[in-house]
Amino acid sequence: MNAPLDGILVADFSRVLAGPMATMMLADLGARVIKVERPGGGDETRAWGPPFTERGTSYFESVNRTKESVALDLRNPDDLVLAQELARRADVVVENFLPGTMDRLGLGYEQVAATNPGVVYCSISGFGSGAGAHLPGYDFVIQGLGGLMSITGTPGEPMKVGVAIVDVLTGKDAVIGILAALAGRARTGRGERLEVALLMSSLAGMVNQGQAALTTGRPPGLLGNRHPSIAPYETLHCPGGPLIMACGNDGQFARLCEVLGAPELAAQAEYATNSARVVNRVALTSLLEELLADADADYWVEQLTAARVPAGRVGTILDGIATATDVGLDPTVEVGGQRQVRHPVRWTAYETADPTPPPTLDEHGYAVRAWLADPAAYPLPDPSPTPSTIDQ
Repeated sequence: MNAPLDGILVADFSRVLAGPMATMMLADLGARVIKVERPGGGDETRAWGPPFTERGTSYFESVNRTKESVALDLRNPDDLVLAQELARRADVVVENFLPGTMDRLGLGYEQVAATNPGVVYCSISGFGSGAGAHLPGYDFVIQGLGGLMSITGTPGEPMKVGVAIVDVLTGKDAVIGILAALAGRARTGRGERLEVALLMSSLAGMVNQGQAALTTGRPPGLLGNRHPSIAPYETLHCPGGPLIMACGNDGQFARLCEVLGAPELAAQAEYATNSARVVNRVALTSLLEELLADADADYWVEQLTAARVPAGRVGTILDGIATATDVGLDPTVEVGGQRQVRHPVRWTAYETADPTPPPTLDEHGYAVRAWLADPAAYPLPDPSPTPSTIDQ
């Protein structure tokens, strides 16, 4: 198989969402991922249901395909030795314990790098390894503390995003860092330690809103579906349901006015430029909704799309999957009889193997333990750079 990460071995000591998402993405790219879980219960998300599936829960399955599971009790000396050996052989170690835990187990970066200097070691936490090291990192808490909830929702009660978006951003940031470190190692032979904090991924993920707060010294408020810097860029009331309108420039707004039969609006000083439309947003919204009342949302979507004005209906997740299918994105993949959303990157020169189902707890325990105890007994690849390679 000619996958981008062929030959890369990942020791996955993470659980719940951010870490497992990162390691599943590495598995999607061709890496071999061995997931270490606690005996008895395993990753907490194995119990986070409903919905339940034949193999567990949909939550667990969403971020754990194409991995091998071995149950190791890190409080047991014999199991701990096996975990340390796995880390010694790995190209990449990913963990999301409270900072300091892995060090106490003899699995911290300095301890692993002493015998595996080429390791790329990624630690994921809520607030970093400094003054906030003792604070547990939960997506919901950080959406609140970090300011994301203060800009999400309509005026009144702040709202969290409908998915654990901070965990998702953190998992993707971790993958970016790991891939960059692997690229650096290919040039220098040296490994790297990475730290990714949920709070930092949340702050970085607020992009223009974060920069606006730093620029003005004033935190943005709740705007619901409205954009703070673009108008009209919001949901508009319309017969048949809300209409999503996203005019990103003056040309699109002029075409919108043509479709609505009111081309003169685009020439009025109050609406001729984006900045003027933002200032006069309330009046503009009222005018647009009066014009939209002449037909239903489906009609307007058809007319506006034909005029190259970004517009649409509010759909469900299943609607989104159907739309992706309709436009040829091939959004899902069969994994053990279940459909899953596939990795979003497609390749031309590379090939990746078909994904395998998320593992049952300790499904690969016997084989992995045999290999860790005696590589000749079960010859899994051992691709880590040797000290002699590093010294060159």
